[in-house]
Formats: sequence, C-alpha cells, structure tokens
Amino acid sequence: MSRRHTRVLSDSDVRSLLTMPDAIAVMRGAFVDLSGGGARVPVRQLLRAPEAEAAMFTMPAFRTTDAAFGVKIITLHDRNPKRGLPRSLAKVLVFDADNGDLIGLLDGEHLTAVRTGAGSGVATEELARRDSRTVAIFGGGRQAETQLEAVCAVRPIDTVYVYTRSEHTASAFAERMSPRLDVNIIPHPPRDRIRDADIICSATTSTQPVFLDEELGAGVHINGVGSYSPGMVEVPATTVGRSVVVVDQREAALAEAGDLIQAIAAGAFAADAIHAELGEVVAGSSPGRSSDAEVTFFKSVGNAIQDLAVASFLLAQAEERDVGTTFLLR
Repeated sequence: MSRRHTRVLSDSDVRSLLTMPDAIAVMRGAFVDLSGGGARVPVRQLLRAPEAEAAMFTMPAFRTTDAAFGVKIITLHDRNPKRGLPRSLAKVLVFDADNGDLIGLLDGEHLTAVRTGAGSGVATEELARRDSRTVAIFGGGRQAETQLEAVCAVRPIDTVYVYTRSEHTASAFAERMSPRLDVNIIPHPPRDRIRDADIICSATTSTQPVFLDEELGAGVHINGVGSYSPGMVEVPATTVGRSVVVVDQREAALAEAGDLIQAIAAGAFAADAIHAELGEVVAGSSPGRSSDAEVTFFKSVGNAIQDLAVASFLLAQAEERDVGTTFLLR
C-alpha cells in the first residue's frame, strides 16, 4: 500500500494562501453541497471539563466533492487569557475518505475567521439590496474584521459604523480597518445612525440583543454570526419574527441558534418559518429577497462543511505552491 504524506499548514501558511474572494467562492459551493445532499454534517458535539475550566467542540463533516472527511476541533480555556494565551484554539484535520489517510492538519484560527466572514459574504451577495453602501458592525474582534472584509468584497461599501462595549475597542477597530479597506469607519456614532445602515453584521458573544428592533431602517440585511448556543442572542425576537430568515443549516440552527430558539420560545417566530438554507438560495431552489423593503436575516452558527471546504482548497493550493511542511505519519 502506498504511503501518503501529511501536509501541515501553520497559521502563517493559511494566511499566505487564503484570500476573502477565494473563500467566498469556496463557500458558495460548500453551502450548495450542504443543502443539496453533497455533504453530511452532524450537529457539533460539546465536551465540558469544568475542573479544567475548559471545553472542547468537535465538528465533523463529509463532502463528496472532495471525497474527504474533515473534523475541526476547538478547545476553549477560561484560564488562558490570564496566561497571555487565546481562550479559543482550533485545528482542522482532513482525511482521504477512500483509505483513511490523514492528508492535512491546519491551524484553524485564521481559517475560521475568514470562512465565517465568507459565509456572510455569500449571504450578503444573495440577500442585501444591490445599492447597499452603509454597514453597522457590532463587535470589534477578529470575526468583526472578516465580516466587514467580506461585505466590502460584494457590495460598494463606503461608510461603516462600529459599536462595541468599549469606545477604545471601536476606535482601534476603525484605525485597523479603515486604511485596509479604504472605507470611512466611524466608532460609536449615536444610536440613531443604526437606522441608516443597509447591512448589519453582529459578531459578539452577547446574551442580550445588541440593537433594538425600532432602531432598524427599512430593507436592512442582517448577518448574525456571534451566537452559537441557546443562551446567546444578538437579534431581538421581534426582528426575527418579521424577517426573511435564512440559515446555514436548519438542523444546526434550531439546535444551537439562540436568536431563533429564544424567538420561538417568545412566540415571535416558528421553526417552520425559516425561509431557506443559504445553499438553497445560492442554487436558486429558494428565492432570496423579493423587495427592497424586506428585512432579511442570515443566521449562522458555523458549519463544519465550511471548514472542510476551505481546508481542502488550501491543501490543493499548498501542494501546487509547495507551501507548508510534509511528513509520513506511518
């Protein structure tokens, strides 16, 4: 039996290979496969270890396009920030589905941030008004950066409002991102400016809505990517109830998306009111926005097919360019 090398891609390798336009293109195919039967993705599993103040998520996936299995492993460590280490660490493993060989091991930090942003890029491309130029961002971390980067890749954005818990964080976000994307970023403007936003991106770990329904303008598109558990919520139940709701995967959204789960519990939304999965909209089997006055809401809890699709793309690019390190595992 032939022996196949395993390729390892570090964070710097991933950063050198992955662009947002490429990631958006990869996400379009990944979501179509997810909704069309070309992928199998169970709901992620959580293992808690309270005595270590830690937890671990496992996110497996299979995709027929790549004939590959993948699994992303995320560990969360509450003690790490005091040690000067990231609270969340992620790695992605890719296996040849034909013979089980481990063909790739990739650092998952940048990969996760970009693929999450790219998912919202696809949703924005499909659901936001074509003339959208103004964005309101809630959150000032890495996920907020890639949300904005993706939206700017698919719409002619010129003005951005950023809201964070700390004005310093918002100002730092503006200083980093304004020259990078050549847009005017205004940190912590008055709340009434939210009404001017054509697109809202929320990337926080909030347990309370980050805006009020009455603060929204007509025809806004919302990308909600921060909450990934029933106890987390970023979008008001009233907004959910009056929106055209598109999700990454129905099963995962109804199990994990606090925005939807809490809206259902409040009687503002029904599980069968989910309009479509994003892959159905991309494939054309479900319509997207039907009028400029509609409020559209893309709710993503993150899906392992995104990780596998991007990892497979990166491994192909790395082999072509001879990037990364290879070794024989057996």
